[in-house]
Amino acid sequence: MVEATDGRFYDSVPLFDAFEGVADEANYRPLPDGWLLAVADIVDSTGAIAEGRYKTVNMAGASVISALMNALEEKSMPFVFGGDGALAALPAPMANRARDALAALKTWVVEELGLELRAALVPVSDIRANGFDMRVARFKASEEVSYAMFAGGGASWAEAEMKAGRYPVGAAAAGSRPDLTGLSCRWNPIESRHGAIASIIAVPGAKGNGPEFQALIADIVALADEEERNGHPVPELGPRPRFSFKGIEAEARAAAPKGRRFLPRCFITVQTLVLFVCLRLGWNLGSFDTNRYRRDLADNTDFRKFDDGLKMTIDISTERLERIEARLRQAEAAGVGHYGLHQQDSALMTCIVPTPMTRDHMHFVDGASGGYAVAASKLKAALARVQAA
Repeated sequence: MVEATDGRFYDSVPLFDAFEGVADEANYRPLPDGWLLAVADIVDSTGAIAEGRYKTVNMAGASVISALMNALEEKSMPFVFGGDGALAALPAPMANRARDALAALKTWVVEELGLELRAALVPVSDIRANGFDMRVARFKASEEVSYAMFAGGGASWAEAEMKAGRYPVGAAAAGSRPDLTGLSCRWNPIESRHGAIASIIAVPGAKGNGPEFQALIADIVALADEEERNGHPVPELGPRPRFSFKGIEAEARAAAPKGRRFLPRCFITVQTLVLFVCLRLGWNLGSFDTNRYRRDLADNTDFRKFDDGLKMTIDISTERLERIEARLRQAEAAGVGHYGLHQQDSALMTCIVPTPMTRDHMHFVDGASGGYAVAASKLKAALARVQAA
């Protein structure tokens, strides 16, 4: 096991519970130089999404977090879900286990999902040696769950290095499988209640991550906060329960290899059916409190974050979305920031639920028709236009 001093760093980062605090540098602490970033994403995720495989892409992205949490036995690991990938920070003594988990995951993603996962382990010391920083904050989403926020430019640099082929993690042998216990995708798309589901990414412009960009973030958050429940895309009592055979099959693929899925599929089907009935009829089962679970499901959802820039998937009215985009365009014209925005009719939720009997289950939301991946491609196009000008 990793020494306690390695694990205590993230636990010592103070919590903040007002989301606008993501723009406050006082909430962030520098990652130790001896730490690493585990970075992973799906190659050509936009192409897979264009083929209608957005749920598969999201599951692959969430599987990065699940595989690392299980391999490192670390529930409080700082991470961020990016839709088609993820980033996590870990102490150097965990590097070998993280590499093995990512290697097995690369093999599983190509064999079971038909996608290509690239992954890298990037030393924080190298990030700083190249003029960037890696700072982390802890946003308290609910009484049971907090999420990491990252700033300093290091995450973006690490992702670019990964895409350039540096710090690579190779694939494990054919048939290798990561431990994906708890990974779940049982929910059908969640339709917008206010007008549109908007996936938004806003990053610093030529003027950098200074007061003007921080003011932009505060303005965008304030505009979203005008919507009911701050634009939360998941209803207060959770999404409407529906029985999903596609979700069951996806979980069976995560649980067991082909040819050995009959019993896991049966277990997942029964578990899903029991949960479905309890949620539909409001029944409690032993210590399982249905209403509390539904409230926790919504409260624990990661629908907004900061990862070298603001990322949000929100349910918002057309009028408010127009005001948000107008503010983003104004900032772009002034060199304060760049953005990508993708609008769709519904949101998609992928979950890590070790057991429904505890309250620390985590839920990741993205747009159901491309979400962050499409918003990122629009952001990339905007940056290319700026560079060509």
